[in-house]
Amino acid sequence: MGRPTLRIDAITIFPEYLDALRLSLIGKAHDSGVVDLRVHDLRTWATDRHRTVDDAPLGGGAGMVMKPDVWGTALDELLADGVPGRTILAIPTPSGHPFTQRTAEDLACADRILIACGRYEGIDARVAEYYGEQVEVLEYSIGDYVLNGGEVAALVLTEAVVRLLPGVLGNPESLAEESHGADGLLEYPVYTRPASWRGLDAPEVLLSGNHAKISRWRRDRALERTAARRPDMLAHHTGLHSADALPLSRHGLVPGPEGARDAVVRLAMPEDVPALAALAAETFPLACPPSVDAESIAAHIATNLSEERFLAYVTDDRYVVTVGEVAGELAGYTLSILPGPDGGPETPDEAAAVTARPVAELSKIYAREAHHRTGISRVLMMDALERLTAVRWNGEALAGVWLGTNAKNDRAIRFYKKCGFTKAGTRRFHLAGRVERDYVFYRPYVD
Repeated sequence: MGRPTLRIDAITIFPEYLDALRLSLIGKAHDSGVVDLRVHDLRTWATDRHRTVDDAPLGGGAGMVMKPDVWGTALDELLADGVPGRTILAIPTPSGHPFTQRTAEDLACADRILIACGRYEGIDARVAEYYGEQVEVLEYSIGDYVLNGGEVAALVLTEAVVRLLPGVLGNPESLAEESHGADGLLEYPVYTRPASWRGLDAPEVLLSGNHAKISRWRRDRALERTAARRPDMLAHHTGLHSADALPLSRHGLVPGPEGARDAVVRLAMPEDVPALAALAAETFPLACPPSVDAESIAAHIATNLSEERFLAYVTDDRYVVTVGEVAGELAGYTLSILPGPDGGPETPDEAAAVTARPVAELSKIYAREAHHRTGISRVLMMDALERLTAVRWNGEALAGVWLGTNAKNDRAIRFYKKCGFTKAGTRRFHLAGRVERDYVFYRPYVD
């Protein structure tokens, strides 16, 4: 058995304004009995020969206020017809609660909605107070702006609610995929035929027939659009996961269990040195191959990642050290080395692999293990690459950036490739008396 017909009564002094409710899907829903739409002229209940519905505000001030006695007579009569079930009196007002998709979903569960369309300075406040003792009263706003009356807001409420009723939309899946739907994101960009139009091509993935890739592409675009236009929607979004890290990172966000969090990257200061050294000691072992013993790791940390070394890095203009913070916590860091005297790498292995000049070395990029797969590493990488574009060596912009990583560090290698780096060669890396084999990767700024 289906749900009972939803009854919607709209009361206004301009009933013709709401004729649009008879059009399109909402009009069809009325004709089919899914919803019973009724529009009433408030002046019908006025008692003087001028059909007056307003008066001057008590206490003085600009404008006019709609009279409670006229509204009371109208609402009493409409409520007396005994429609059973949950009844809501909806009053549009700029000072009301924001009307959202969640509001519409709640109202779609009601049995009856009366919409009181105010005009002038609004409806006497006692109307909402009085009827709040009898029915649910919802004072709502459709945005941070002011209109001449509540009719536009009545149209918004009606369409937003009725389209959620069973049988109104031809494809119920549309409700899940659209903006502000069940996934809590703005909708992804949509395309149709022709696939090429005026020099603009639809994304190839949408023509691939690979539904998994299409689904991933759509979610990524929805995440990017939401992050760019409505980041507030992501702040408490509990449906984010590690696969969402890449699109979010492009907007300086990382996914968390309770919603997206801002990732802030800034230049390191001398006061950051103790925490930086501790983070370096914590993260360096994560990049070492299993064959490296703990003693060798400890020796390398003591020699190259001490507080003294980091203080030198932070205070020397040839180094660029950044820290990444998530929710105020140190989550990762980078260390870049600017070009030396000849504009290139210093060792023969590295110089043979990277022949472009001038180039900078991204010597270190590490994230705390708890922040792996959150996107903070990509945020750090994007920031480092952007900062290095401003570097000038003898007045010349950098040709690119290079880095080295252990040949067995598959996770790091995948990450660097995703960030635009390609393998350029190999080098020998000395680690506490040991010689490790590294891959050298390079990313040009200009192809």
